[in-house]
Amino acid sequence: MKFPTASILGIVSLLAASSNAAHLPIAPRLTNRFHHHSLRRKPHAIIANNSYLSLRAGDTEPIQVSGGASTATLNNNAVDVNLSLSSTDNNSDTEDEHRKEIAKTLKNRNSTNLSRKFTHALFGIFFACLNQFLPRATFVPSMGILTSATLLMELLRYNKGFGWMNKALHFFLGKALRKHEMEGKFTGSFYYFAGVYTTSKLYPKTAATLGILQLALADPSASYFGKKTRHVYWSRIENGLGGFGRNKGILGFLGGALFCFPFNYRVLRIARWGVKGIPGGEGALVAVSLLLGLAGAFADLAVPTPALTLPKKVLGVPVPPFHVDDNFVVPVVAGFACTKIFEMFGWDSGLELANHIVF
Repeated sequence: MKFPTASILGIVSLLAASSNAAHLPIAPRLTNRFHHHSLRRKPHAIIANNSYLSLRAGDTEPIQVSGGASTATLNNNAVDVNLSLSSTDNNSDTEDEHRKEIAKTLKNRNSTNLSRKFTHALFGIFFACLNQFLPRATFVPSMGILTSATLLMELLRYNKGFGWMNKALHFFLGKALRKHEMEGKFTGSFYYFAGVYTTSKLYPKTAATLGILQLALADPSASYFGKKTRHVYWSRIENGLGGFGRNKGILGFLGGALFCFPFNYRVLRIARWGVKGIPGGEGALVAVSLLLGLAGAFADLAVPTPALTLPKKVLGVPVPPFHVDDNFVVPVVAGFACTKIFEMFGWDSGLELANHIVF
C-alpha cells in the first residue's frame, strides 16, 4: 500500500516532536488491515505534548501507529488536519498573571491616592461643563452610549482574549486605578458614567450640573479628610447606624461639605439671575451653597465601606460583581437635593448658569 509523501512527512514530524517532549524513544508498530467489503470512516486523534491532532478518515481503512507516549490512528488518504494547541490556555494564564502583576503595583481603597482624587475631580468638572454646554438631546444619549460601552468592557475584560483591555486601562489611568479593580471587581468608571447619565436624565440641566459638581468635589474631598482624621475615634461611625456610613467619619463628611461651599457659591453667584437678582439675597445664596455641599457629602457618607455587593449567584445563576458605589449615589442624590433646595428657597429650576459656569 502506498502513502502520500506529504502524509508520511507530517507523521514523522509529529512523532519526533512527541518523542522529544516525552523524552522516550519511539518504536512504532504498523498495523494494516484492509477490508474489501466495509470501509470505515472514523475520526481519530494524536495526542502529543498537550496538543490535539484530528485526522478525518479517507476512503481506505485506517493505519494505526503507536510509539512511546504517543498513539496515532491515520488514514491512507487523510486530507483534513485540525490542530488545537494548548496555547489558548497558556495565553489565558499569561493574561491573568499580567493582570495580577498590575494589581500588585496599585494601592488599595485605604490609601489616600491623590492621583485618583485629582482624576476624579477633573472628570467631574469636565462632564458638568459638557452637560451645561451641550444640548440635552445630545449629552444624555452620548452618556448612555458611554455607560453601555463601559459596562460591556467590564463584563469582558476578565475573560479569555480580552486581557488587552486591562493593559489599556492601566496605560491610560495608571496609579488612579485601585487594587481591587484588577482583582475581579468593576472599576469606578462604570459607576461614574452611570451616575452622570442618570443625573442628567432625571433632573433639569442646572440641577444636574450642580449634582455632577458635587460628585467632582464632595466625593474625593470627603474621602481625603476622612482618611486624614481616621485616628480621631469619636468621629468614626464604624459599624453603627445599621451599616449606614460604615467605616466613614463625621469629620470627613464635614470637610467634604465645606470644601464644596466656595465653589458652589461662585457658580451660583454669577448665574443669570435677571434684573430682580437673587431671591432671598446673600443669605439665601450662602445657605443654598452650603446645603448643596452637605447633600453631596452626606450621599458619600451614606455609602458603606466596603461597599454592599450582590452575591456571586442568584438562584444558582452567576451575576456580575455589581455593588453600591458612591460614584453613582452622590450625583443622583445631590441632583435631587438641588431641586428640593431650589424649591424651598423659591428659586427657578430653570436658572441658567454662567457661560463657563465659574467665569
